[in-house]
Amino acid sequence: MAKEEAEDKQEEVPVKKKSSVKLIIIILIALLVVGGGVAGGLYFLGHKGETDKKDTKKPAAPLVGPLWSLDPFIVNLAENQGERFLKIVIQLELSDPAIIADMEILKPKIRDNLLDLLTAKTYAELMEPAGKQRLRDEIVLRLNSFLTKGKVLKVYFTEFIVQ
Repeated sequence: MAKEEAEDKQEEVPVKKKSSVKLIIIILIALLVVGGGVAGGLYFLGHKGETDKKDTKKPAAPLVGPLWSLDPFIVNLAENQGERFLKIVIQLELSDPAIIADMEILKPKIRDNLLDLLTAKTYAELMEPAGKQRLRDEIVLRLNSFLTKGKVLKVYFTEFIVQ
């Protein structure tokens, strides 16, 4: 009987070794699959983060450049013996913020020149849309003739009242 029990134990031992080897192989394959998934995820997410960093380094272009405001103008219009007047508030878009200091120095000259321009306008000229655009263009031309470093890009009318 001792021999039969020894044979039964020997048969059981190899069966346990075979099943434990299979279990170890399955665990190793599962670890490789999970590890590959993690490595792939980190690879793709890591590259996406680098492109996001590159995109954020580029400064977004501003929609509007630096603005400089003028005090309101109230002038009599031409051809009406002083019966009609214009109240206008102007903001200027500049090419460079460094020009603002020059604009402050030239402010009296700028206001005088714009007063001459505005008092020469008639009611009919200012009430048509093309007339307002021509006024903007004339202001840009006159002011850019004073500047040496930068330039006025656009003129914005923030108030425009004709009465």
